[in-house]
Amino acid sequence: MFSTRFFLTTLGLGAALVACSPQLAKTTSSTATAYTGPTPNVRQAEVYVTAQNTNDRLARKAPVSFEPSGQPGENVATLFVDYRRTFQTIVGIGGAFTDASAETFYKLPKAKQQEILSAYFDKSKGIGYSLGRTHINSCDFSSDMYTYVAPGDTALTSFSLAHDEKFRLPFIREALKTAGGAITMYASPWSPPAWMKTNDNMLQGGKLRPEHRRAWARYYSRFVKEYEKAGVPIWGLTVQNEPLAVQTWESCIYTADEEASFVKNFLGPELRRSGLDRLKLMIWDHNRGPMVQRAAAALNDPETAQYVWGTAFHWYMDDNYENVQQVHDAWPDKHLLFTEGCLYPFDFSRIKEWQWGEKYGESIIQDLNNWSDGWTDWNMILDEKGGPNHVQNYCYAPIIADTRTGDVHYMNSFYYIGHFSKFVRPGAKRIVCSSFSGQLQATAFLNTDGNIAVVAMNKGDKAVDFQLLIDGKAARTTCPAHGIVTMSI
Repeated sequence: MFSTRFFLTTLGLGAALVACSPQLAKTTSSTATAYTGPTPNVRQAEVYVTAQNTNDRLARKAPVSFEPSGQPGENVATLFVDYRRTFQTIVGIGGAFTDASAETFYKLPKAKQQEILSAYFDKSKGIGYSLGRTHINSCDFSSDMYTYVAPGDTALTSFSLAHDEKFRLPFIREALKTAGGAITMYASPWSPPAWMKTNDNMLQGGKLRPEHRRAWARYYSRFVKEYEKAGVPIWGLTVQNEPLAVQTWESCIYTADEEASFVKNFLGPELRRSGLDRLKLMIWDHNRGPMVQRAAAALNDPETAQYVWGTAFHWYMDDNYENVQQVHDAWPDKHLLFTEGCLYPFDFSRIKEWQWGEKYGESIIQDLNNWSDGWTDWNMILDEKGGPNHVQNYCYAPIIADTRTGDVHYMNSFYYIGHFSKFVRPGAKRIVCSSFSGQLQATAFLNTDGNIAVVAMNKGDKAVDFQLLIDGKAARTTCPAHGIVTMSI
C-alpha cells in the first residue's frame, strides 16, 4: 500500500474533471438540456491513473494533446464526449461521518489525524470530499446505543448532543475547516428511541408507534437546529435508513404507504412549520431493487410529493442499476442520491485485494450515468477490526487505521473514489459520453469553471489504448488492465 506522502505528491494540481461513461450514458431523456455557456478550451488533457500491479495511485502522468481527427473506425476504442447536452447537476461525492469513523480518528496520533483530514477533504492535496452523511441517534457503527432524549420525553426538553460532542461533531468540524466549509451534509435516522417503537427496542426492526409520530417528526427538526448551533449546517434528511430491513442493529420498518403517510401528515408539515422546508427530504434510503415501487407510493401522491426532494438508494443485494434510470424517467422533476455502499465481511488480511476499488468505480459510473445527483460512501475510517461496531457487523472502509500501531492503510477504493471526487466538483453537470468499447466504462462532466472531467475504467486483464473524441479532435492515452483513468481538460 503506497504511503500518503507518495499520494499527496503525485496528485499535483486539483484540476476539475468530467466523467464519461460508456454503454450506460443515457442521452435520450427529455430532461437533457442544451449547454449555452462558453466553449470549453479543448487543447490538452491532464491524465491521472490508478492501476493494479503498479505504483500508480491517482498518479499524474504526462498530459496528452488533442489533434484534429477524422471519423473513427469501429475497431478503434473511442470515448465520444459532447458538452452541448447536459443532464443532472452534481451535489457532491463523499462519505459518512459515523461514530465509528470519528472514534477511530481520535485514537490516532495527531499527525495521522491531519494526514487523513488532508487526504479526504483538501481538494488540492487530497481527493476533495464534498458530500457527507451522518446519523440521527446511534447506528450499527457506534460503540453503544443512545438517543438524545430521556425516555418518555415527547416534549424533547431533555434533548442533548453531549454524546456526539465527544467525537463525531469535533470530527465533522475539523473536516469542514479543512474543506473550507464546502461539505454538503445530510442526516439519516436508524431508529427512533426504543420507547417510541412497537417492539420497545432500537434493534430488530419494530415500527414507530402512531401516538409518537408527531414527536418523532419534531425530533428531526430539533436535531437539525442543534447540529447547526454546533457549527454543522444540514442540507438534507432521509426519512429512514433501510426501512424494509429488520436488522440486528438499529432499524425501524415502514411500508411504502406508511413512509408516504408519515411524510405527508407529520414530517413534511413539521419541517415547514419549523422553518426547515429548505431541507432536501429523501424517501426510501435502501437498495436499488424496490426503489421504483417505493418512489411510486410517495411521488404519485401530490400531497406527499410536495415535501419530497428525491429518492435515496444503496447498493446492497442485486445491482439493479436500471431502476435508478426508471425512477428518473418516471418522475424527472425529482432527484436521486446514492447514500450508502460498503464491502463486507471484514478481513484485515484482504485489504489490498483489487476488486474492492473496482466495485466502487463501477457503481459510481453507473449511478451517475443513470441520473444520481451524487454518491456517498459509508464509513470513511474504520479500525483494524472493521469497527468499532456494537453488533459486530464489521466492514471495510477506504481508510483502515490500525489503532494498535497508529498505521493508516489506504485501500484502493480510496483512490477509485478520488478519481471522481477530486475532479467532479459540486455544480458540475453530466454531459454526453459514449464508449465504442465494451471493455471501457466511463462518464463525463462539465464543471462550473469550464473544465471537463472524463473518467474511464477497465476491469479487464488487458490494457486498452483509446482516444477521447471531443469537437472533432482526439487525444490518445491508455487505460491499464484493472485500472481507472481520469482526464481533466
